[in-house]
Amino acid sequence: MDSYSLLYSSSQRTGLLSGFQRLRSQGNMCDVVLEVDGVSYPCHRALLASSSDYFWALFGEATAERLAGSISLPALTPEGLDAVLDFLYSGWLSISSPTLAVVLEAARYLQVETAVSICERFMTDGLNKDNCCCYANLAEHHALSDALEAANQTIAIEMGALVQESRDDLLRLNVRSLMAVLDADEIPGVEEVELVKLALDWLDKNGPLPLLKSNLLLSKLRFGLVAPADLSGLRHRAMATPLIRGQLTRASEYHELGPAQPIRQSKQSTLRASPDRVLLVGGGRTPDWPEQEMLAFDPRSRTFSPLSSGVPRRLRNHCAVSVGGFLFVIGGEEVSGGGDGGDGGDGGDEGARPLTAATSKHAWRYDPRFDRWEAMQPMLERRDQFTCCVVGEAIYAIGGRHTRPGDDTRTSVASVEYYDLATGAWRRGAAMPRPLYGHACAALGAGVYVSGGRSASQGGGNRGDSSREVQFWDLKGRVWEKRAPMSIGRFGHRMAAARGFIFALLGMYEPFCDIEQYDARSDHWTRLRPLLTGSFDYGVAPTPAGNLLVFGGRRWSDGRQVAARSVLEYDTKTDRWREICQLPRPLAGAECALLPLPG
Repeated sequence: MDSYSLLYSSSQRTGLLSGFQRLRSQGNMCDVVLEVDGVSYPCHRALLASSSDYFWALFGEATAERLAGSISLPALTPEGLDAVLDFLYSGWLSISSPTLAVVLEAARYLQVETAVSICERFMTDGLNKDNCCCYANLAEHHALSDALEAANQTIAIEMGALVQESRDDLLRLNVRSLMAVLDADEIPGVEEVELVKLALDWLDKNGPLPLLKSNLLLSKLRFGLVAPADLSGLRHRAMATPLIRGQLTRASEYHELGPAQPIRQSKQSTLRASPDRVLLVGGGRTPDWPEQEMLAFDPRSRTFSPLSSGVPRRLRNHCAVSVGGFLFVIGGEEVSGGGDGGDGGDGGDEGARPLTAATSKHAWRYDPRFDRWEAMQPMLERRDQFTCCVVGEAIYAIGGRHTRPGDDTRTSVASVEYYDLATGAWRRGAAMPRPLYGHACAALGAGVYVSGGRSASQGGGNRGDSSREVQFWDLKGRVWEKRAPMSIGRFGHRMAAARGFIFALLGMYEPFCDIEQYDARSDHWTRLRPLLTGSFDYGVAPTPAGNLLVFGGRRWSDGRQVAARSVLEYDTKTDRWREICQLPRPLAGAECALLPLPG
């Protein structure tokens, strides 16, 4: 058998189209004329039928148009047909925002799917605040699922500007897109009451809708995010159905739950927020003068922004935890005097009152839905340098120390109490085997691990005073049990759970750089790669990927302590540290909590 070669020439295909385009421009060998609004387009029947399913069917053997000399296309415009014909003859589609609608209409009508795909890609790539509503309507009309999804996402992200600048565009939005937007988990910069008003205005302009569709639209709203005063003022005929009345009733009941709100969350009361931000609570440039301003860190953009509301008191050695989208700030030392009433700084201004720090048992709850602080029932004991963690429906406050009234004597305690979120009351728990302060804790599984710290309140402040012990609080058995000790004694350190392990980080008196990992299954600690530059009094927060973020802290420099600005990330998989960004200002003593925040 003789061998042979099969070779391909791309220029042949290009030359074929170029030849047809030349014949068309010269009017040679054209055997059909397309007519739109009095404009004629001589074409070649064979090229049209081979490029378009519409023309393939139109010129079939059993159609009246098979041999017709002219074909009228009243559903199209000259601009749209001209663009599609140029594409069929050249492979180039001329398209812009003003011509998109007519070109897409022609491409879809003539079933030129390649041109339709190009139009969809043009829409998806060019989405912005000014065209997202128009493109969403186009995509919905022509069943372009990818462009529709992208347009709906853009509308949700840009809603803050759209409700102010382009409300009419929103009121012309197709119902499918409006439902998708109102179902979005992230709509930054818009209060829920504004979305409710938008939906009701849309119904007034486009309704009435069938009852089922109207209920479906309004059920996308989150009435639990509407303030009680605004909730009672909502009046509209579409909201009189049993389904929507039931949702309004449940929203009102949610607002009346008080302390149980964090554990009674539903989609109706969940913020339309970005993934959790890291909230830095308290801390300051110096340990003596903590700040009330809170900073929010966005792990995606690695940027910081201040919250409009600050902590009700200047606190140090306090605790901060989050439950159900609420922030809890508990205990610590309330600092007053010095710079109170001004920009304050260090309390060293001439004539300023001397700084005082009183151990507190106060507890505060912050609701980001309405940017509101609320005083909770105070703890049973005053505590600072204690530790807190959340397990189930309770916040545990463990150990710490307090100042005896009248004699300024510092006393460490072994007591444990927990805040029952269901009842809003603090209750006694089983005390630790011995008093501790400056210790750390982490919740893992059905228990709490407590490590390190010091027992005696008056001590030399050296490494030898720091404990290596690890205690485990079994929530089922409600007893304290010993676990394998850490490799070194630690005080003022942090613990965090990530990827099923517990990590003990740094500390005040031991070598500042050391970290180790605890495996609860084997009850074993493993030393890990130390940080090159040690620090203490920093904030720690886990990331969704299982890494740990370390914010600021204090370091020794030229024989004195200075606050740091660095934000470090520890990769728990590869055992590596890296600096990812810097704080807006030096900060030490901040407590960290993960919290969803509105826009």
